Amino acid sequence: MHTKTWTVEIFIGEQDDRTHAEARLSSERSAGQLSGEGTARRNPTDSNVPEIGDELAAARALSDLAHHLLDAAAEDIGAVTNEHVHLYR
Repeated sequence: MHTKTWTVEIFIGEQDDRTHAEARLSSERSAGQLSGEGTARRNPTDSNVPEIGDELAAARALSDLAHHLLDAAAEDIGAVTNEHVHLYR
């Protein structure tokens, strides 16, 4: 069995009460990268717990990345079958 390695890096930045995350997927085969983005905003009345903003922004970035990966798979299937493909999320 051949094992492939795909790597996801998550970059997180904070400014004021906002946290932004970008998840980047790299694989052995792909020349480019797929990426997803997510943000979180702290309500001014909430406690300042940066880890929560990091978690929310990262989860949203990974979710966005998953949607982009499904779109890429649909495009690849369409290229092979010469048909329009829609994969359900």
